[in-house]
Amino acid sequence: MKKQQKKVLSTNLNISPQTQNIALLGILTALALVLSAVELLLPPIPMLPPGAKLGLSNIITMYTAGAIGLGPALCIAVVKGLFSGLMRGFTAMLMSMAGGVASTFVMWLLMKIKKNPFGFIGIAVGGALTHNAAQLLVAVFLTTPAVIYYIPWLIVFGVMTGILTGLVLKMVIPLLNQIS
Repeated sequence: MKKQQKKVLSTNLNISPQTQNIALLGILTALALVLSAVELLLPPIPMLPPGAKLGLSNIITMYTAGAIGLGPALCIAVVKGLFSGLMRGFTAMLMSMAGGVASTFVMWLLMKIKKNPFGFIGIAVGGALTHNAAQLLVAVFLTTPAVIYYIPWLIVFGVMTGILTGLVLKMVIPLLNQIS
């Protein structure tokens, strides 16, 4: 029924599939930015580097990478990085861009594996660990190699947040599929 409604809507309004894809990407990008903004309101997590977040907006990039493709998902990661730069400064933008682009690419690669044994949780954990690794690499270049001592905490936190985002995506994917 919903597919018929979409077809009628696009036929009546003469909306091309390209325009529909752009609109969908806009909605997903806005949703990712809202989730990023909500995370900024949360208090810092003890024993983790400053700026460590849950990665809730990565739910959207993971969904986009699987449902639409790598290019649109990378676009969302870049926009999230620019948003981070506006909200928290240049260093945060570099960290967000590095983590977002690297994790999006890894999640997309994991989704491309035939007979994927990982599921949403494994893909999200892979993305979270990649995100942390890329951000740590940027932090080493911007500050001091001593930040590598955060690695054990970042691994534990990456696994935990990956599990969380994978579970959330698994729960909300029916809702996300309704808008796509």
